[in-house]
Amino acid sequence: MISMVLRWSGRIAAVAGVLLSAVVGLLRLQGHYWLGGFQAGTLMLGGMSLMMFACLCYLVLIDRHVLKP
Repeated sequence: MISMVLRWSGRIAAVAGVLLSAVVGLLRLQGHYWLGGFQAGTLMLGGMSLMMFACLCYLVLIDRHVLKP
């Protein structure tokens, strides 16, 4: 059960992080530095944090699989 939660949390966070980073990157290339009251750098950091969370979810899954009792 916890494996499914980690797997889906990782997938959702990864997709959200990639989409957020892509949107902010395209806006920065167009010369926009603010989006919805937030600086583009802050939103990019949020996207990177989501991708890091996804990586950590998958790392826990790998660890649980390799170190199975």
